[in-house]
Amino acid sequence: MGEFFSGSALFAILLTFGAYELGRLFQQKTGVALFNPILVAAVLTGAVLAAAGVPNQVYQQHCEVFSWLLTPATVCLAIPLHAQFSRLRHDLPAILAGVGAGTLVSLGFVWVMARLCRLDAVLTASLLPKSITTAMGIVVSQAAGGEPAITTAAIILTGILGSIFGPWLCRLLRLTWPAAQGAAFGTSAHVIGTAKAAEFSQTCEAVSSLSLVFAGILTAVLCPLLL
Repeated sequence: MGEFFSGSALFAILLTFGAYELGRLFQQKTGVALFNPILVAAVLTGAVLAAAGVPNQVYQQHCEVFSWLLTPATVCLAIPLHAQFSRLRHDLPAILAGVGAGTLVSLGFVWVMARLCRLDAVLTASLLPKSITTAMGIVVSQAAGGEPAITTAAIILTGILGSIFGPWLCRLLRLTWPAAQGAAFGTSAHVIGTAKAAEFSQTCEAVSSLSLVFAGILTAVLCPLLL
């Protein structure tokens, strides 16, 4: 059984799609942020691979097609930036200031903690892009010498935590301006945060979409400088 799975690229692709769809179904039925489709897919895929005795390296080789799609997916993130630019141009200076401050705090915190905990260069590079969307974070991590698997896990965990605690923090800090809420969600919790921002208002969702793109670009520029 394990030998059949190891030699079948079709199995790896179907497993990936099937696990993701199950994760998406769990989240739709339960509404619980912890059931993020990517997180559920990773857990289910790992369990199936372990049960079938398929090495992770073999699975990754069969799923290279998904890695090839990361570059065009990253470029497509510019679409919401263009679509919403005219609508939000009056608030753009404030949004950029918020995104810049949030990105600097995120990168600075990870960098300082990595130094205090004496993490090696690979772990530091893997954790720095934790607050940007997966498509961009993996590219930034690989370019800096990080481990994409660690980066993906950190990005998913950051997004889930941002989605869970973001609304509570907005109430605690009395953050009621939709543009400020959107900048906070998009900068700190990327796509998962943007999905939560959509529950607040259309303006909040639009600003969050813009913010995650700006935060990704700024992170890609600053990461090499920190390393």
